[in-house]
Amino acid sequence: MATRKQFLPLLLLSLSALFLFSHYHSSLHLPPSHSPNRDNLNSLHLKNPNPTSPAFTLTIKVLAFDRLDSLTRCLGSIADADYGNDNVNLHVFIDHFKEVVSQNASLDLDSKLDNSHRILDFVDKFHWAFGEKLLHYRTANVGLQAQWLEAWWPSSDNEFAFVVEDDLEVSPLYYKFLKGLIVNYYYNVSNYSPSVYGASLQRPRFVPGKHGNKMHLDSETRLFLYQLVGTWGQLLFPKPWKEFRLWYDIHKAKGFKPLLQGMVTTGWYKRMGERIWTPWFIKFVHSRGYFNIYTNFLHERALSTSHRDAGVNYGKTVGPDSKLIDESSLDFDLLEMHPLNSLKWYDFCFNEVLPDRVIRSLDELGSVLHSVRKQDTVLLVSLYRVSEKATKNLLCHFGRLNIRNYILLGPKTKFMLDLARRGHLVIDVDQFLNSIRAYKSVGELMKEVIVKAYIIKQCLELKFSSWVVDGNMLFLESNLFFYSVNLSCDIYAGNTSEILFVRSSSSIKKTWDDGFIYKVASMVNSSSDRDSLSSETTEFVYRVAKLLEQNGHRIKRIDEHNLIMKIDSSSTSGTTLEDGKKIILWSSGRNASSIQKRLADLGMWILDEDSSCTAVFCHGYSI
Repeated sequence: MATRKQFLPLLLLSLSALFLFSHYHSSLHLPPSHSPNRDNLNSLHLKNPNPTSPAFTLTIKVLAFDRLDSLTRCLGSIADADYGNDNVNLHVFIDHFKEVVSQNASLDLDSKLDNSHRILDFVDKFHWAFGEKLLHYRTANVGLQAQWLEAWWPSSDNEFAFVVEDDLEVSPLYYKFLKGLIVNYYYNVSNYSPSVYGASLQRPRFVPGKHGNKMHLDSETRLFLYQLVGTWGQLLFPKPWKEFRLWYDIHKAKGFKPLLQGMVTTGWYKRMGERIWTPWFIKFVHSRGYFNIYTNFLHERALSTSHRDAGVNYGKTVGPDSKLIDESSLDFDLLEMHPLNSLKWYDFCFNEVLPDRVIRSLDELGSVLHSVRKQDTVLLVSLYRVSEKATKNLLCHFGRLNIRNYILLGPKTKFMLDLARRGHLVIDVDQFLNSIRAYKSVGELMKEVIVKAYIIKQCLELKFSSWVVDGNMLFLESNLFFYSVNLSCDIYAGNTSEILFVRSSSSIKKTWDDGFIYKVASMVNSSSDRDSLSSETTEFVYRVAKLLEQNGHRIKRIDEHNLIMKIDSSSTSGTTLEDGKKIILWSSGRNASSIQKRLADLGMWILDEDSSCTAVFCHGYSI
């Protein structure tokens, strides 16, 4: 037996190797054009519950009603699939027919009873050789929503559900694919993401966001992520489904409705109400920033197809929506699954989302600025001293105005990393500052000032103009940030507002070097400088403007009187915006609740009860 002294070096070596392996796989591998390393975000929402890939359980949930022929076809296709030696359970949920109210009620009742009993007899006799078979026959009609929501409550983090409606038909290869997907994207620690709630086997065709992009995928894309849930063969992961059920319970009990403006599905809910469940799940996914894995097999092929038989969703039978893939038509490796962070992600508008982008160095910043800038302009937003709700409200307005060329700067918190997970570009201030190496052990204010200055310097080197603003303001139009080509001066600065515009020019670039930044930072600790600042005067803009003027540059002051509506004063009231104003501004130290109330009075608070945007904003625009 090895001694403890012999064992200790081996243990340390193994732990070191494990650390290096984990560290390597915690970085983001996006396309080089816009891919800073990502932080390991698993600790933020739900950690990978099972990193070692133990045996898992898959249960097929078949939701049926009164269509015996459809159910016969559906169960037949499921039984014909290849399950190897795996144990797979089959649960069939049969909804009761509705109460019969007609002139021929007796005859209609007998017909419906006979149909139900024939369905029950068929399922009872249906042979299932791969695991447990369970039949649940409801005593009263509950509808499609309850059928879905009550079909499953996971008993462990290793239990999965594959839900199909009875007019669905699956490929014989469907289970092999689902098993490979679970192993690769749930149990493989390097591919696991808390943002993924499952996978749909249906052929993707629908974009629910109004004015969204047409769904276009290149022929090389086999797998991608998309926020929309699929009802024609949906694999559900256990923890997100539990989270949804609890969310649904709270919202339903409190009388909330799954209304999400800008979505086609909201119109469905207004027409059909609680007969459908998808608007609830879509609202949940929107609030959490979650995604679903989809396939793209070309030539209208899929691993599941809906025959779109007459029922709740279709007044009359439409026929199959896709062609099922089988061994004879398979012309690619079905089980080839690329790393999750190399796949493309899309929101409800089918805009590409770039999740987990956290910039930690000047080099990473340089690589990502090309993908962020619009009209060669970058918008830097400081979130220091800004509440989480106010930040979310600001980002909702960015979505409304189609402002996409922004970078978020703030203290390293779970909230900031969650913004990155959702696709917002974030600066890790501490690591970014460490990459510069010239500044050690500095306070938060100096960190903010130095990092802002270096981002502007990088923009100038790449010949980009930059706007720098604080998050304690809202913008009423997007054009404010794209007038740089028409501005007559290289520097525009606010007097009492933290707004700065730096035009890309050779003269400014020459001045804005490391020495200039050092002088700006040095002013942070200058008591005389602080004494010269009024309570309304900002920090960064004041110092930069002062130094630039000392270097002979002309500063154009922003016309705050005509441009900005301030909502700090107790005398400021009313529910209408002032004419001609383009910015709403408030003091950073102002009570968050009072600011929320004032913005709500002005119709500028667009967060719901989950602190999520009340609408999805599609502009027919892709990255």
